[in-house]
Amino acid sequence: TDGVEMSDISSEEALQRALLNLHGAIDESGAEITHGPLPIVRADPTQLTQLLQNLVGNAIKYQCPGTPRIHVSANRSSESKGAFSVQDNGIGIPPEYHEKIFQMFKQLNKSYEGTGIGLALVRKTAERMNGKAGVESEPGKGSRFWIEFKAAP
Repeated sequence: TDGVEMSDISSEEALQRALLNLHGAIDESGAEITHGPLPIVRADPTQLTQLLQNLVGNAIKYQCPGTPRIHVSANRSSESKGAFSVQDNGIGIPPEYHEKIFQMFKQLNKSYEGTGIGLALVRKTAERMNGKAGVESEPGKGSRFWIEFKAAP
């Protein structure tokens, strides 16, 4: 959907709402979630929360044996661009699937429950914020999902 009009919002607050929504999965998995300083961004508050929730939720779900470790960070790459990243120590993704996972209803690993729409929504939300989304990953070495967006003035 188009959502509501975008405004300057705290991405720290959006992350905290996402973590609250994921409270059960975090407790059950024992996930350790950290973050660096997160900026004010121009976004739809609900959609930014959902975007972060999808990325952190996937990092919890697609884990290797042991404790899921997830780090959320942000930086400003230029005057008009900023970027979030969500780094995990999960199962990783082969390079040939890096684009496919962002397609609607596409799931790489059918042994995990899911609808195949989470990452498609992440990309659509990033595009709505005049940005883009992608992944850097290798099997067995975790993943780093990134979202580039227009920074708040």
